[in-house]
Amino acid sequence: MAHDRDEALGERAQHLLRILIESYIRDGQPVGSRALSRESGLQLSSATVRNVMADLEELGFVASPHTSAGRVPTDKGYRFFVDTLLQLRPLDEAASAELRRQVQASRDNSTDLIATVSQLLSSATQLAGVVTLPRTRQASITQMEFVALSENRVLVVLVFNDREVQNRIIQLERHYSPDELKRASNFLNEQFRGRSLREVRQEILRQLSEAHAHMNQIMLEAIAVAQQVFESGAEGRLEYVIKGETNLMGMAELTGMEKLRRLFEAFNEKRDFLHLLDQSLKAEGVQIFIGHESGYQILDDCSVVTAPYADGDSVVGVLGVIGPTRMAYERVIPIVEMTAKLLGAALNSRR
Repeated sequence: MAHDRDEALGERAQHLLRILIESYIRDGQPVGSRALSRESGLQLSSATVRNVMADLEELGFVASPHTSAGRVPTDKGYRFFVDTLLQLRPLDEAASAELRRQVQASRDNSTDLIATVSQLLSSATQLAGVVTLPRTRQASITQMEFVALSENRVLVVLVFNDREVQNRIIQLERHYSPDELKRASNFLNEQFRGRSLREVRQEILRQLSEAHAHMNQIMLEAIAVAQQVFESGAEGRLEYVIKGETNLMGMAELTGMEKLRRLFEAFNEKRDFLHLLDQSLKAEGVQIFIGHESGYQILDDCSVVTAPYADGDSVVGVLGVIGPTRMAYERVIPIVEMTAKLLGAALNSRR
């Protein structure tokens, strides 16, 4: 028996594990030894298969649900499958062409492009698609304007790289007249045009720490307003668009209104999920978080497949899909990978 355990992940065991996982992904039912013996294509008795399955279960690659004699993959089993056994299925020419066509059709408008890509990911995989908005950390500020609103609030219009527009609303300590706001924007445009958000924030902090004796009133007021606009961390926040959450409602692993309610709340609150996407932003290529690997209990029954996308040489965002751990990884991974390349190409063509 000890010898069998040592051989548990030999070729025979790996082959049976792959057949079991593919069968479970396809049918969603625990897989019994007899079915495995039949589907394996190997001349193995059910007893031999049962012995191999017992070893795999002891090693943590499969588990036995209480209600069935069959076995299902664990997160560890899926991880071994994805890393070692998976045979990716490249997108066919028609599917590739359709993805390319739809991405290119929306590339003139950044907001529409992100929403379109999120919907495309959802439609192509029948899972939930997610795309973060492109980060502007490395973008240069072209122009900023201020518009007075009620109750000491001001609308800030920021233009990056002559093409991306962001609107923010800030709360100031006192009322600023349109003339004061105009003088502030003129001063800040002169000071900071062509600089990145990071550079602007560092310069503002430097000026705030210096003696104010040499600053005139316009400079002081402009820097005070700018401090509200470029407060610490503002340039690092990720935002995302998610489409197709309702696809998850039909997944057997995610049934139960309480589980779905908590999952949808997590999507809306964004905090934990954004942290996961932020990890993907710093990684190279496709990342796969299976079940508990995400570090968030709400995603214990889910897998998240992500890939970063770039504008030119700079990675500016992440896209991916969310679904049950029982997803068709061989199809999903190529779709996510190709869509990331298409989105990057669309952004780059707008330079």
